[in-house]
Amino acid sequence: MEITFLGQSCFLLQDAGVSVLVDPFLTGNPKGAAKADEVPADAILLTHGHQDHYGDTVEIAKRTGASVQAITEIAGELGEEGLNAIDTNFGGTAEYEWGSVRIVPAFHTSTTPKGTVTPAGGLVIEFGGKRIYHLGDTALFSDLALPGKRGKIDIAIVPIGGHYTMDRFDAVVATEFVGADVVIPCHYDTFPPIEADAQAFKADVEHAGFAQVVVLDPGQSYTAK
Repeated sequence: MEITFLGQSCFLLQDAGVSVLVDPFLTGNPKGAAKADEVPADAILLTHGHQDHYGDTVEIAKRTGASVQAITEIAGELGEEGLNAIDTNFGGTAEYEWGSVRIVPAFHTSTTPKGTVTPAGGLVIEFGGKRIYHLGDTALFSDLALPGKRGKIDIAIVPIGGHYTMDRFDAVVATEFVGADVVIPCHYDTFPPIEADAQAFKADVEHAGFAQVVVLDPGQSYTAK
């Protein structure tokens, strides 16, 4: 199973011919590593409604026919666009032929480009024989430990940029809470307010013995073994 970082919080997960796209903010993303009219998607997953996550969801879903899973109110808005929207809420799991996705809480705000206000979430994705926890945008809070209580997290995708989310120092604590084997940082360096030293984050996490950290430049991939 291959995880490709496409910039900000957007990741493309691929395995056995299936493409799962998370938070597809590509158009207008100065670090975007793919074009919205080219990226593949069988399913799109949204952590929340801010434009730097919602991004090109509608355009990509209409082009590819991908389903879109999101918090209930966001899914309702997407359904009005004629999309195949899957409306899970916190704790809810959607089952797919390729795996499953559960939405869990994040500590953050959320408003869609159309003004729909909702809480923000994280995603626990069962795909390619791995359990991936995309934390979404979040501050540090103790509930980040809970998804791993249900089952070991193999890979965690963790924001480190600060300003709008936890910074790299709080993110070190978050990796301890999550308990994943591998951590991939995201949501940093896209814009000046969220510039962060990913290599320093890696050094701090690995020195503490919490996880292996894989720092990806936009466009780079990690193959989960």
